Amino acid sequence: MHLQGQPDIGTLVRAALAEDIGTGDVTSLATVPASARAHARLVAKAQGIIAGTAAAETVFRAVDPAVVTTLHVADGAHVGSGDLVLEVAGLARSLLAAERTALNFLGRLSGVATLTAQYVAAVAGTRARIIDTRKTTPGWRALEKSAVRAGGGTNHRQGLYDMALVKENHIRAAGGITAALRACRSYLDAHNMRGIRIEVETTSLAEVDEALAVGCSRIMLDNMSLDQMRTAVARIRERMPAPEIEASGDMTLDRVRAVAETGVDFISVGALTHSAPALDLSLLFSSSLRIT
Repeated sequence: MHLQGQPDIGTLVRAALAEDIGTGDVTSLATVPASARAHARLVAKAQGIIAGTAAAETVFRAVDPAVVTTLHVADGAHVGSGDLVLEVAGLARSLLAAERTALNFLGRLSGVATLTAQYVAAVAGTRARIIDTRKTTPGWRALEKSAVRAGGGTNHRQGLYDMALVKENHIRAAGGITAALRACRSYLDAHNMRGIRIEVETTSLAEVDEALAVGCSRIMLDNMSLDQMRTAVARIRERMPAPEIEASGDMTLDRVRAVAETGVDFISVGALTHSAPALDLSLLFSSSLRIT
């Protein structure tokens, strides 16, 4: 997996292993015979949605290409406590050196997928789709956005390069919503970037009206009350074709259903990637070590 401006899985895995192993796993070097072989089972210890399996397998192979991995569930699968996710077999020292890094990738990304699935379930039956934000772990964006998809969510822009999102500071710098939107359109036209979509953040009904007057691809309703959102949605839907509508700000699980019922198309949730708790997983040897 590789996206513009982002490292691939192999690069991230190598950096993570270097951080953890350093000059060597002194505990395993001291206690585990070099020729000892083992079989281990990686299991879930809580209910959740799995994501990050490719990263986990990459970790084991990066430590030792001879390690054999057997995947029992795919990204997006629901697991319960005790369910088998992955089996690995090979030199015991290799499995132990890879264990924590593999669990870190898998636990973190499965946590993102699990929280995303909870938000998706909360808005089921509405037109709203749950989308992520750029509030991601540095270097992990491609992985975390993949985990959002595994949980049933939808990705927003990948970065600053693939969508123009005019926010409060851009509006201030440009001298207002009208000036900012016109400047974006002029820049994109001049640089032959007409395929780039333009979204604008609004915080009041007056700003919604101004955005509608100028025109854009999507209007964000930021930190509005439910009544304000309902009114804004009605006004935007009067336009043909109507811009897409995104709601943002304070999107808790308790509140997201009510927001979805205002009729918005998207609900952006930064918590999917900045606050998701890791899914609890463990890896244990399933039998005695075999000395060869």
